[in-house]
Amino acid sequence: MLSPGPAAAAETPVSLGRDGFAARLDQVRAAFPKGGLFAEKEWLLSPSALPLGDKLAEELEKLGYRLSLFQRACNLLYNQSVKGKQPAWVAAYLDAGKPPELIEFSRERAFRDELPRVIRPDLVLTDDGFAIAELDSVPGGIGLTAWLNETYAALGDSVLGGSSGMLDGFGSLLPDGGTIIVSEEAATYRPEMEWLARRLDERAQKPGAWRVAGADGPPPDGRVYRFFELFDLPNLPVAPALLDAARAGRVTITPPVKPFLEEKMWFALFWMRPLREWWRRELSERHWLALQKVIPHSWVLDPTPLPHHAVIPGLDIQSWAELGEFSQRQRDLLLKISGFSPLAWGSRGVDLAADLPHHEWRAAIQRALDRFPTTPVILQRFHKGRLVEHPYADPDTGAPRTLRGRVRLCPYYFLDDRGHAKLSGALATVCPADKKLLHGMRDAIIVPASA
Repeated sequence: MLSPGPAAAAETPVSLGRDGFAARLDQVRAAFPKGGLFAEKEWLLSPSALPLGDKLAEELEKLGYRLSLFQRACNLLYNQSVKGKQPAWVAAYLDAGKPPELIEFSRERAFRDELPRVIRPDLVLTDDGFAIAELDSVPGGIGLTAWLNETYAALGDSVLGGSSGMLDGFGSLLPDGGTIIVSEEAATYRPEMEWLARRLDERAQKPGAWRVAGADGPPPDGRVYRFFELFDLPNLPVAPALLDAARAGRVTITPPVKPFLEEKMWFALFWMRPLREWWRRELSERHWLALQKVIPHSWVLDPTPLPHHAVIPGLDIQSWAELGEFSQRQRDLLLKISGFSPLAWGSRGVDLAADLPHHEWRAAIQRALDRFPTTPVILQRFHKGRLVEHPYADPDTGAPRTLRGRVRLCPYYFLDDRGHAKLSGALATVCPADKKLLHGMRDAIIVPASA
């Protein structure tokens, strides 16, 4: 592990005392599973969960219900667009670049009402609360967060979701057992899924009821949790037979095979003026207004010219060429590949406008416009995280230190059969203050969140 630079490191507050600090760290280290949780991944260890406070914890509870409404509305909007009850360009945007056979599968009547049973937003903690950077339909970190909750609850921390919330939530997706299929692309996360399957087996005293498999064998029967992105289907030998088995009713796949739900452009659609009244009606006025406070303004970079009298709402420009002339001070903006691409997850495929020289910013905009027919890109307001301080152990000496950084918070909501969302845990990544894109890294602290 790499220790943070001098500006980020300082002596930790002495509330635990050195002996208490060391004792808690020893318990955390002793709890690590033999096979690890991430392949070739490490992070800075902390003796404490990240406290959020009662007010923020309460807001996270409310967010799960609002996002479940949003997710249901997204599914409905796409289906109504396909049927001609809403503008056809909505489905055209969401289907761009996807294989016709996958689009056809996602539209089949048998799967029409299926929704992901896990909702995980990526939140950036800000001075005003939080902003949702994106929603992840196939989230990593489920096993890691389950292990963190168990481990830090045993230390006495009041972790969100409780000691077993994540295990209970994931177990509800595969009741009585099932298969977790992990692709080669997602192999980094296989150890956490294997730990999760073992823990579910142990709790139910049913050895082998939950198992992890690669994507190169025959399709299993029963319930399947897919831990692979849909853009990766052509590389998965099991894919054709798995989809045939789903059509025949021998297999139930979650998250459902619906590539249109895995696009970041939903945030841009949420802000589009022609759809404004539709969102307000489907979400209700109260929840629509609440989501407006946390979903950043976003736009699809569509190269279609505007009429001479029109401007792009929220940017007050008449063409994307004007965006390229924004000063650095105006460029609190991100470009993100929307989905269905190996560059659409993690921090890959992201351009932070303020960090680019003018000529590179203009080139990034042009690349985005050129990609539109097959790989749409969104523009999104960038929200800088507020600074927090959290203790950790120096990776070389074990000495107590404090990291001053910004937080990426990932709450996990599991939906029951009635669509009710339950907050089962939250993964907190405290990144060094000089990092603008907040993702897991070797010089970041990873802990569960507590109230």
